[in-house]
Amino acid sequence: MGVGYNGQRYSGWQSQLSGNTIQDHLEAALSRFATQRISTLCAGRTDAGVHGLMQVVHFDTPLHRPAASWVRGTNTFLPADIAVQWAQPVPAGFHSRGSAIARRYAYVLLQSPVRPSVDAGRVGWVFHPLDHAAMQQAAQQLLGEHDFTSFRASACQAKSPVKTLQRIAITRTPANGAGPSDGFAPCYWRFEFEANAFLHHMIRNIMGCLIAVGQGKKPPQWIGEVLAARSRNAAAPTFSPDGLYFQGPVYEPHWGLPSRTAAYDWLP
Repeated sequence: MGVGYNGQRYSGWQSQLSGNTIQDHLEAALSRFATQRISTLCAGRTDAGVHGLMQVVHFDTPLHRPAASWVRGTNTFLPADIAVQWAQPVPAGFHSRGSAIARRYAYVLLQSPVRPSVDAGRVGWVFHPLDHAAMQQAAQQLLGEHDFTSFRASACQAKSPVKTLQRIAITRTPANGAGPSDGFAPCYWRFEFEANAFLHHMIRNIMGCLIAVGQGKKPPQWIGEVLAARSRNAAAPTFSPDGLYFQGPVYEPHWGLPSRTAAYDWLP
């Protein structure tokens, strides 16, 4: 299944005793529809407040029902801000996490002299203008295979801090019909990341560093120094989860899964 969700009200993906997680709500809905207990595994766990455009999950069941029935039936029992986008059977060898060859995230940031209103919880926010060229120069130093310990949360359970960051793209779009997005003119920034895998809080920690560079608090080469330090203390504070979106995993074509990140894409 591909599942989309607004993470504002939830305590992240992974099941907790509170029952207020995406996994808890999805499994409850699946179990009600299937009239039997169903457990899921996902492509990538998301933190509290982080959104998902295409979280891919898989589960085993002896039931045989049309794919569209799984979508409509499960959505009947889900909250309005969680929705199954598609469903289809897969070969027994498929694993939503293990079969993924890459994962994609995007961070949407509002640059504005005043805080978000309609976008609250769906975008990050800065009230100082950012230097596009400086952030791009800094981001280039993170591409490739590196030890990302400096950008890793203390609670991270990954076996290795070595990951391969394949792509970082930074773009800017005027907001609300505004003119050129220099000075204090409102604009949206979109940061896109693709890697073979990510560490806990890795993107939010990278975002904190990129914004420090963009605001002129640190020079672009500082990012390389943070990376080389292999110490969380060397990096900027973890940035807000509000504008972070899991766009989805990437699979080999032979699995036959949808290539789009979701049925729709809200991001600017």
